[in-house]
Amino acid sequence: MRKWEELPKEMQNEQVRPYYDYLAQQKMTLAIKFLLDKIFAAILLLILSPIFFAVAIWIKMDSPGEIFFRQERVTRYGEKFRIYKFRTMVKNAENIGSQVTTNADMRVTKVGKKIRACRLDEIPQLLNILKGEMSFVGTRPEVPRYVQHYTAEMYATLLLPAGVTSEASIEYKDEERLLSEAENADEVYINKVLPEKMRWNYSGISKQGVMEDMKIMLRTVGAVV
Repeated sequence: MRKWEELPKEMQNEQVRPYYDYLAQQKMTLAIKFLLDKIFAAILLLILSPIFFAVAIWIKMDSPGEIFFRQERVTRYGEKFRIYKFRTMVKNAENIGSQVTTNADMRVTKVGKKIRACRLDEIPQLLNILKGEMSFVGTRPEVPRYVQHYTAEMYATLLLPAGVTSEASIEYKDEERLLSEAENADEVYINKVLPEKMRWNYSGISKQGVMEDMKIMLRTVGAVV
């Protein structure tokens, strides 16, 4: 971990300090997690490569546009990166609607609906894990626009790499359905959904460990299936 004084200024606050002090004592656990993340990501990419290529072809045949959807997100220490996802929406969808997706979002393609239903669109994030930008378990990465609305305590989630899944992801697996009823999805997400998800994320920071990660990943599989 970086030294306290090397953190971005917005992260050097009293609400973040307790989380920082705890994580500073978990250096070995975090190092093991980082190593296992890369090993398992590489193994899964090999195992899932047939599915990977099949989905890629399916997307290309279904609608015009790139195979991957790459969007700027925020990870550890507020660093920006491009997340990999299989494209499930029409081309340039992020320029013609909200930054969040609702249940009845007209931008989602026919194939996209099927891919999103079983979370296959998340598979390419194994590439982000290999690059060290993400972890299997951790706070889901937000777009910069939403990070600008973070409270002082929310910055604590940026002490660790962003994750593919988390307790918050499981509890809010039907997030799109909740937002579909909102007149302004962005406003509801920032003022209601994000703060509620963060309560789960705060808890996750203090539960570092390989076994804890395994539990969350198994729960994620159960929630999707």
